[in-house]
Amino acid sequence: MKAVAGTDEHGRPRHGVFREIFKNGKIACEGEFDHGRKTGIWTYYLANGSVKAVGGYRDDLIVGDWRWYRENGQLMQTGSFSDDGEKHGRWRRFDADGELMDETLFEHGKKVGSQSARGNKET
Repeated sequence: MKAVAGTDEHGRPRHGVFREIFKNGKIACEGEFDHGRKTGIWTYYLANGSVKAVGGYRDDLIVGDWRWYRENGQLMQTGSFSDDGEKHGRWRRFDADGELMDETLFEHGKKVGSQSARGNKET
C-alpha cells in the first residue's frame, strides 16, 4: 500500500476526504483524514484501476478487517488488526485460483498457530 503523509505539500495537516491519483489519471487511494490522521475506510488501487486493498484506520492506526486483492480482482488475503494496529485474529491466504492456501492465527501481533488448507497443523 502506498504511504500517504498526513500533511500536505505545505506542511498543513490533511482534513476531510482525500484522493491521490496515479500519473495515468487513475485513483491510487482514497479515504479520509481527521486533522492529519487517517480515519475510516481506505481503499488502495493498482495502476490498472483494480482494488489492491480495503480496510480501516482509526487515529492513524491500521485497525479492523482488511482484504487484499490480486491484479485480476481475485481475493488474495484477508486479516484483521487490533486496536493497537497489530495483526490479530485469523488471517487467510488464497491461491491464484481463489482456493484457500492457509490460515494463520495471531494474537496481538504474535503468530500463535497456522494450518494449511488441507487441515495439517503447521505450528
